Amino acid sequence: MRHPVDDPVTHLASADAWGEGGSPSCGDLVAIQVRVEGDVVVDAGFRASGCEATLAAARAACGSLRGARMDDALRVSAASIDASLGGMRDDERHAAAIVADAVAEALEKWHGARLGNAGPPLRPGRVAVAMSGGVDSAVAALLLAEQGHDVVGVTMRLWHDPGAAMAERSCCAPETVRMARDTCAAIGIPHLTIDAAERFRREVVEEFTRGYAEGRTPNPCITCNGEVRFRILSEAAALLGAGSLASGHYARTGTVTDCGTGPVVAAAADGSKDQSYMLARLGPEVLGRLLLPLGDLTKDEVRAIAAERGLPAADAVESQDVCFVGADGYESFLSRNAGLDARPGDIVDRTGAVLGRHDGYWRYTVGQRRGLGVAAAEPLYVLATRADRNEVVVGPRRALGRQRIELCEMVVHAAPDRALDVRIRHHGRPLRGHLLVTGDATGEVVLEDVAEAVAPGQTAALYDEGRLVAAGTITRAHPGRVGTED
Repeated sequence: MRHPVDDPVTHLASADAWGEGGSPSCGDLVAIQVRVEGDVVVDAGFRASGCEATLAAARAACGSLRGARMDDALRVSAASIDASLGGMRDDERHAAAIVADAVAEALEKWHGARLGNAGPPLRPGRVAVAMSGGVDSAVAALLLAEQGHDVVGVTMRLWHDPGAAMAERSCCAPETVRMARDTCAAIGIPHLTIDAAERFRREVVEEFTRGYAEGRTPNPCITCNGEVRFRILSEAAALLGAGSLASGHYARTGTVTDCGTGPVVAAAADGSKDQSYMLARLGPEVLGRLLLPLGDLTKDEVRAIAAERGLPAADAVESQDVCFVGADGYESFLSRNAGLDARPGDIVDRTGAVLGRHDGYWRYTVGQRRGLGVAAAEPLYVLATRADRNEVVVGPRRALGRQRIELCEMVVHAAPDRALDVRIRHHGRPLRGHLLVTGDATGEVVLEDVAEAVAPGQTAALYDEGRLVAAGTITRAHPGRVGTED
């Protein structure tokens, strides 16, 4: 039987960082304090109120932390606390979990205050793996550890919309952070959480909402990987002495030898799971350090490995497409976070003739057919959205065709003078086209095939025999074949 106890144990007079676990509403609340010198946690203390199991777990955790090198401190988990107490009853194990939360938060704050600073010397073979809490990153870390690498897991605590109904599995949900930590404990590797919420909100979420407000179709996953996630992973790796980076993306690395380029992202063996498109904006500073251990595996093989090794994430469901939007969808999210509420305007054809009305241009995407509410002799599709006029332009399917695409914000690893495969969507059909580099970060793709539903804000990724050699953000697309009606 649990007996609530208020036991303010002597805490540290001064601490470098502290973290909390539990909540007053459940009756168990723990604050863990740490003092660190160099690579050693020289002292740890706590205050706690709650049941005897919570107090015992806090004492055990502080005992493990005192005098521990940072790697061992980052191994403190619910499982290690449970083991140090000789095994807790089922009704007591929640105490180990909330104490582990408090320890992780204290170490998160200590490392977070040092992000961007020089860390310890690089350790040969050390790899920092981006851990999302899902099965893919779990197996990536496991395989690297089994191959003899010195692996440490890093989980980024991302921003999530407090007003959203979260999907069953989102990499922004707090419970996935605990799953990542439990996975690292099962593998036997250190685990660090980094608070990236504000940077994620500012650099990914605000760019996403601004794009929709301006009538573009942004891809936040590419922005996240190219501009935020791997940069933060690199900063965390420096604090942990890791020279290499890794993730659970289904992709490989390769080179374009005849162009004299360095490493590039290459498509995964399993085309149905290939995620190379999502890594399109990674630059050479990351690619030269990147390991992608799942590139030759299928999803079924990854799940089988996780189940065989007994990893906690073995049965984790797939994450949703855009993690921070929530289960209630884009419209609710954009209404809450971009102020994009109902705003009636005209649906027009290419001549400007009014065909109907809409309740917000941002609710329509290029290529959309359903939900227009316009009667016509032939099916109509969205050709463009005009934010400045609050208009939605529609036309027949043949008017969707585009064969010349202008790009900005380009990342160019190589520009072979031959036809390349061009993708404008994650799993879009590859189109044949040539790349013309027109400036430092601008270019143009001239397609041999006709692309449909090309929208500003999308990413065009160009592949040479499965190797991703260039990518850029679409600014404008021009009509298709000569003689095709615009």
